[in-house]
Amino acid sequence: NSQPRFEPFGEHTVNASWVAVQELKKLGLGSNVDLHVYEVPVEYQKVQSLVPSLWKQYHPRLVVHVGVSGMATTVTLEKCGRNHGYKGLDNSSFCPDSQCCIVGGPDCINSVIDMESVCKRVTASGLGVAVSVSKDAGRYLCDFTYYTSLYLSHGRSAFVHVPPLGKPYSGEDLGRALQAIIREMLELLDQAEEKIHCQQHIH
Repeated sequence: NSQPRFEPFGEHTVNASWVAVQELKKLGLGSNVDLHVYEVPVEYQKVQSLVPSLWKQYHPRLVVHVGVSGMATTVTLEKCGRNHGYKGLDNSSFCPDSQCCIVGGPDCINSVIDMESVCKRVTASGLGVAVSVSKDAGRYLCDFTYYTSLYLSHGRSAFVHVPPLGKPYSGEDLGRALQAIIREMLELLDQAEEKIHCQQHIH
């Protein structure tokens, strides 16, 4: 399982998503899960080359992208990535001419992970970190990366937005939340695969 997140940008001099992922790395996901962590540049063109290379290199079961949102007050699970409307300049002052991720790609791609179910399960576990679900990852590098990953993986990707550090959660809190969230996502993937396996035997 690869775990890309984003370098600092704009007013976020310390990117909470990187701190959260470092905390997750310390905690791990259990001995049966290989966790690979990458820092993704906040640049459209680098995302377009890096994300496919990570998929090729690792063939992961799931890629979970983690980004910071200045507007978030909860840990937010993004249901989908969108292809159009990328007008904001990146860290190298670039913006795609087409203002889209994949020319000719579908307008919106949903994750195969049922985010509502993940949200309910994590909330019920009494983690002490509020989790919510969103349908709009923001049309910036987070959304751009998520859509690219969803397109390449046929939906086997997820995106988690975290609030800035101390608003209200610490890096440790966010790391624990990521651990709980990703475990639930992997559990749901296991269940879906078992279901498919059973159906194949029935036919």
